[in-house]
Amino acid sequence: MQPVVEQLRLPSSYGSPNRVLDWTTVEQRLVDSLHYWLATVRRDGTPHVVPVDGMWLEGGCYFGGDPATVHIRNLRRDSRATLHLEDGESAVIVEGTAEWTTPSTTVAKRLARAAKAKYGYSQSAASYQEGVWRVQPVKVLAWTTLYVDAARFRFNATD
Repeated sequence: MQPVVEQLRLPSSYGSPNRVLDWTTVEQRLVDSLHYWLATVRRDGTPHVVPVDGMWLEGGCYFGGDPATVHIRNLRRDSRATLHLEDGESAVIVEGTAEWTTPSTTVAKRLARAAKAKYGYSQSAASYQEGVWRVQPVKVLAWTTLYVDAARFRFNATD
């Protein structure tokens, strides 16, 4: 699904972007990223942020984690999640929801190949079919230079 793109309006002191990024470029940065910062919501409403390994595939980020970790416990209770790439100047910020999913055999095989290529470890496709977390974007904010090309990508026209 192709998102709707719009120029991000910034406070006047930040400058006025005059270019819009294209989704293909932004999505490729998500695919290529080695790590993602994942923000979840604790029971008391405070944020929890942790770096995670993951694979961006078919329009979402797949990742795992031990059920005892704070971020997984948070997601089981509240599916709201935000992913951020490691680069703070040329940012990509994904806002969405996370869900536990059981990928198809085809997707599980693609995840296993992607993990091997990206991280060098072998995890069987069958292990992915047992279930994995996936962040589905609702909105993505991105820029290479904030005051030049800041953009918002909306995956749900009502948001």
